[in-house]
Amino acid sequence: MNSGSDYTKPIEQDGSHSLSTGDADSDSPCIGVCTTLYDEICQGCGRTLSEVSNWVFFSQEEKDTVWKRIREEGTATRFQRQLKENKPA
Repeated sequence: MNSGSDYTKPIEQDGSHSLSTGDADSDSPCIGVCTTLYDEICQGCGRTLSEVSNWVFFSQEEKDTVWKRIREEGTATRFQRQLKENKPA
């Protein structure tokens, strides 16, 4: 039986890299909240249906263009959550 000397304390996570919030280092803007209720724009990430379905085939330049657009729009749930979490108390 181990005496516990090899125990490693779990790394504390602040949630900034979770799928539910999204992070700036993710390859994909997806946060797992996929909905296109009224149009062809995902409310979770801000991409079009075509962008979502073809993401894995996009070049880095195409991905960067999409990232730039959805960041500038800032209306997707991904960005609203980030704003809420980064808001000073």
